[in-house]
Amino acid sequence: MRKILFNDNWYFLKEDVNVNCFIKDKYELINLPHTYNNIDGQDGGDDYYRGYATYVKEFEYKVNDDNPKCFIEFRGVGQSCDVYLNGTYIGNHQGGYSTFRFELTDYLKEDNLLVVKSNNLKNETVYPQMADFTFYGGIYRDVYLIECASEHFDLLDHGSNGLIVTPKVLDDKAEIEVEAWVSGGDKIELNIEDIKVEMNIENRYGKVMFNIDNPRLWDGLNDPYLYNLSATLLKNNEIKDKLDLRFGIREFSFDPNKGFFLNGKAYPLRGVSKHQDRLNVGNAVSKENLKEDMQLIKEVGANTIRLAHYQHDQYFYDLCDEEGMVVWAEIPYISRHMPNGKENTLSQMEELIKQNYNHPSIVCWGLSNEITIGGGAESDSLLNNHRELNDLVHKLDKTRPTTMAHVMNQDPHGTIIGIPDIASYNHYYGWYVGDTSGYARFFDKFHQEHPNYCIGLSEYGADANPKLHSNKPKKGDYTEEYQCKYHEEVLEFINEREYLWATHVWNMFDFAADARREGDNLGKNQKGLVTMDRKLKKDSFYLYKAYWNKEDKFVHICSRRYINRHEEETEIKVYSNLDEVSLYVDNQLIETKKADKIFRFVVPIKGEHNIKAVSGEYLDEIVIKHVPEKDESYVLKETGAMNWFNQEEIKEDYYSIADTIESLLSNEETAVIVKEIMEQVSKSNGTLSDSANNNPNIIESLKQMELATILTLSGGGIKNEDIKKINKRLQNIKK
Repeated sequence: MRKILFNDNWYFLKEDVNVNCFIKDKYELINLPHTYNNIDGQDGGDDYYRGYATYVKEFEYKVNDDNPKCFIEFRGVGQSCDVYLNGTYIGNHQGGYSTFRFELTDYLKEDNLLVVKSNNLKNETVYPQMADFTFYGGIYRDVYLIECASEHFDLLDHGSNGLIVTPKVLDDKAEIEVEAWVSGGDKIELNIEDIKVEMNIENRYGKVMFNIDNPRLWDGLNDPYLYNLSATLLKNNEIKDKLDLRFGIREFSFDPNKGFFLNGKAYPLRGVSKHQDRLNVGNAVSKENLKEDMQLIKEVGANTIRLAHYQHDQYFYDLCDEEGMVVWAEIPYISRHMPNGKENTLSQMEELIKQNYNHPSIVCWGLSNEITIGGGAESDSLLNNHRELNDLVHKLDKTRPTTMAHVMNQDPHGTIIGIPDIASYNHYYGWYVGDTSGYARFFDKFHQEHPNYCIGLSEYGADANPKLHSNKPKKGDYTEEYQCKYHEEVLEFINEREYLWATHVWNMFDFAADARREGDNLGKNQKGLVTMDRKLKKDSFYLYKAYWNKEDKFVHICSRRYINRHEEETEIKVYSNLDEVSLYVDNQLIETKKADKIFRFVVPIKGEHNIKAVSGEYLDEIVIKHVPEKDESYVLKETGAMNWFNQEEIKEDYYSIADTIESLLSNEETAVIVKEIMEQVSKSNGTLSDSANNNPNIIESLKQMELATILTLSGGGIKNEDIKKINKRLQNIKK
């Protein structure tokens, strides 16, 4: 088998065209990977192009007598595509995140014209259709031409490579099961280090089992050891195809009270979630980009990654194997159940598992994310879809459990809770809802009421724009200081509860959500610990590094971008994984403190000062200066409802947009206003557009949110002048 990278010299046109009419002058010459939403999908307004685009490649082809079969492999096309060769329709793929292949053999000529029509159109059958991220279109991952013999490892089984390895640890040995699916051939020779095994083929399938004595285990960050397997397909003792893959030997388990165990030892999973896009690049990222992402995740000290909310590039799963990251993998069955989308969830799940089965880093398969937020909560259609998915996963993989990420107000006693083997909740106490004390109340109660069920925290976070700052941070101000305060409090909760099988910060990196209009940065979700361009690590990054990274010693002074300070005394906060920090102001020692990760100093300021934090050979320094008035450039502008009410006078004894949906629904007059607003939201194109319209299930799921938050997430459907009018109406109604 020979793979030829097929990325260069494609022609691109953001239109749907006749495949038999290629007018080259109309097209732009590009190289892959490529997306047509890298700019308009990140600038806000929820108005990015969702439609067809055409990619065309001219190429010469000469039949290879040794490898007469020819396939084309796409590693990812968003979100659906149709493929044509020389005017002949080759096939269609539904789903924007997985590998798929088509055979070209019978349609090739000496001179060829390959046409790929990509589309990210709205529809009712292909996931995702509603979510808080941009659905990029285009051929945004690598494309390969594959030449092979007539006898080869199966290339048309849901994008798999035709070979899976299932290791099982048994005391001082490992039992290895290898299964193969092929097109032709009668025998396979396997080589693993110094072990040689033969597998016979019958009806295009083979299976063999053997042992490895005293195996070296894949042990997460401690020792992510990978075995190399070489498989050679033969027919009449003549080599026809060869496949190399890596796998790891490990065992893991989940305990309702003690959390996650790896190779028989407690291994608390504490890490981050990750989207795949970048600023001005979209999801057409390079291997170098992915390497940088992994290095940043390693630096923060995480040991687990939730690869949300879809199948990621194979290269990144490989990096997770190599670096010892424990992975939650999932499909984009998200936010809104579509009765006509069941088959697509099943096909995307089968692709996810068959393409990723051999990755030792993956320990669970995610069925869905916040699926009840968009309507149909607990409907027969939704529940049956999840049951079929759950059964499919167990059929395809008997070694890994299923999981789900539940929306924050999913009923803990609901039917859907019991479908997956383990579960997690997405909760935003202290950001969208209430304060951070809600984490302890919710999870401790859940654990008490479900003592035999494994529960985790799959999303938690607060947005922060690094240009915004405050000496008195509060929820909704989008400052770095509040993001730090939030994470300090949630980390304290997490560290006291070993029963949480995994916790994943939302998110490692800021990412595009074109419907968002908040935080003085349109079109972005800013909950990342690192900015979308990967150039700036927010202060909260160093908080987690202090907790999780024991090797890379450091000191970090927070609020370094908060230079102009109007207070006469200011707090200097230092994060460090060292035990003692000394603070110097203008080279004069102010104080030396012993503390655990967070060091706080109070410093009087007058004029400009050099601030230096020192611990042994490690130091950090910043400059601050006193100014007579508050620097308004640090204050959130009027870009969304969530922050507007912080800037206006609000009568405390009267209702306002700062009140929760639950509170507003408890009053007859304000309930009428809320229902009117939900109808308006339903007509907009924002994140919540499909989840309003007076659906009682949705109102129930959103009831703990402030009305201001709902308006912020409406994606521009309700303007700021309308928000003021809404607030004025509410302020006329006494509590």
